[in-house]
Amino acid sequence: MARFQVLNNIDHKDMKIRVDRSADLGDNVWYAVTFPAEFRIVQRHYPIFFIKHSETGEFQAAAMFGVAKGENLFLDEQGWNASYIPLNIMRQPFLIGMPADASGQQESVVSVDLESPRVNEDEGEAVFLEHGGHSPYLEQITSILKALQDGMRGSKPFFEVLEALDLIESFVLDAQLYDGSEHRLAGFYTINEEALRELDGDQLAALHRRGFLEPIYMVIASMANLPLLMDRKNERHQAMAQ
Repeated sequence: MARFQVLNNIDHKDMKIRVDRSADLGDNVWYAVTFPAEFRIVQRHYPIFFIKHSETGEFQAAAMFGVAKGENLFLDEQGWNASYIPLNIMRQPFLIGMPADASGQQESVVSVDLESPRVNEDEGEAVFLEHGGHSPYLEQITSILKALQDGMRGSKPFFEVLEALDLIESFVLDAQLYDGSEHRLAGFYTINEEALRELDGDQLAALHRRGFLEPIYMVIASMANLPLLMDRKNERHQAMAQ
């Protein structure tokens, strides 16, 4: 279970973070939440689907790495086999929060999961410099967390517009593996392309002005990665059967 603590250069002065990629370090996940501003680069490698938050029911976007829980088809003995890793993976084991102080003012703070297998004092990237300053690695993490915070803020209005225009539809993938076994991917959502084609010029122009039209087409383009993901699934399935 995660145990987050606000990061500081006293309690965590000797902290190091392992940045290699493996299942033992928690990378064997089948998707990561992403956001519209990241879609352009994410769609080069991964299918992008929509999911509903388990508590709020609100839509979120997800970059897909596998087709079953606990399965990352981009992870192998050499690490993460793709040239881009989504920011929600790269930021681990850190989070950014905005707790209110006694006066009610909010200020962004960085927290670290002390239970993460990445956290140690022996190997990896140093979090703080010898005299307490931020290391280059921590500066990079801070930039990633800021980009995530800004990006996730932009997700809410994006999905509000998609819902208002009926541009979200459920998605089910039924695939047959090389050995004849069936695999179903359900519980996800994607762009309703028929509804998109029926939008008039004013609606399309409004989407463009708000910066929403490009990420819509990035989601559609990302679907070209789905057959490639299934190829990875088949290769993994065959290797395990041998």
